[in-house]
Amino acid sequence: MMKVLHTADIHITGYQDERWETLLKLINIGRQNEVDLFVICGDIFDGGVDAESLRPQMREVLSNTGSKVLIIPGNHDSDSFKEGMYFGEDVCILGREPVEYGDIRIVGLPFEPIQGEQLLKRIRDLKDILTSDRKNILLCHGELLDAFFSRGCFGAEGEGRYMPFRLSYFEELHIDYVLAGHFHSRFDVWQLKDGGYFVYPGSPVSITRRETGQRKVNIFEVGQPPREYLVDTPHYAEVNIELDPIKDDNPIEIIKEHFQVLHPQAKVILTIGGYINSEKIRMSEVEIVAKSKEIAMGKCVEESYEFRNISSILENDLFKSFTNKIIEAGYPAEKVKQLQHITIQAIIKAGI
Repeated sequence: MMKVLHTADIHITGYQDERWETLLKLINIGRQNEVDLFVICGDIFDGGVDAESLRPQMREVLSNTGSKVLIIPGNHDSDSFKEGMYFGEDVCILGREPVEYGDIRIVGLPFEPIQGEQLLKRIRDLKDILTSDRKNILLCHGELLDAFFSRGCFGAEGEGRYMPFRLSYFEELHIDYVLAGHFHSRFDVWQLKDGGYFVYPGSPVSITRRETGQRKVNIFEVGQPPREYLVDTPHYAEVNIELDPIKDDNPIEIIKEHFQVLHPQAKVILTIGGYINSEKIRMSEVEIVAKSKEIAMGKCVEESYEFRNISSILENDLFKSFTNKIIEAGYPAEKVKQLQHITIQAIIKAGI
């Protein structure tokens, strides 16, 4: 059975940068998984200038990959692929003319600045091509309107729409897979009404700080559901720590635990909030920040320290008396903790 690796939105800008290295990793993943088709659904480059300067190196890495390489232009690199350009052995820059591999037919819907009735007609015109005697795969680059995405989910785009379509546009076209690009944020799959799949793999490397978490590609056998595959590439990771002064936990140990489980390629967006009791833990706000930076060892790309020392409240006789009374009243531990937090917030707000 034919095996496919589907990705999009690499946005390569330079030779041997982290996005270039991501492409090399994806090619190796394709080899390791013995994929037959390596599919890039738009925005392999960040722009036309990047494509032209990198084409000699691109020819080298996309030749002899062990698979057929199919690429469609996206909104960022729509001017990068001119007719007759050579990008490497077994590379096909796919347009609306279908290519066939055995019993599989593949058609491209490259990015164009069209929408509405014009785009719907462009898709519906595929009806005579996508006949039911083959497994049909459509490659496209655009914006799915059926799902809610913030504008930031599409990378650093403007406010305009980028070839927006709906799942209903693909009905009655005998499509088994719509393999898409343009949505950066995460891997996502929708079932088509006629039984096929619409898939966004997300960007395989974080392009903006909104793309958090380990990145993925789509690797599947034709005839089977899409399957997310984790890749070891640079990505942003949000680490949100809420310090609790009621617990006996050492805040430094809590910070260490969060960093110990991070992926080696993670670029951390760190926020430390909550409260500490400096009297109890024998550590000041300045010392905690310094220790945190030491633990992070340069992994942070953004740091926000919002925690506060409230030892004057926690060591106050009035607060201690209140705590003793709610414990003596027989409240469960979780309820005691909740009431303590409410009291702390009230005292801070009142400025007592």
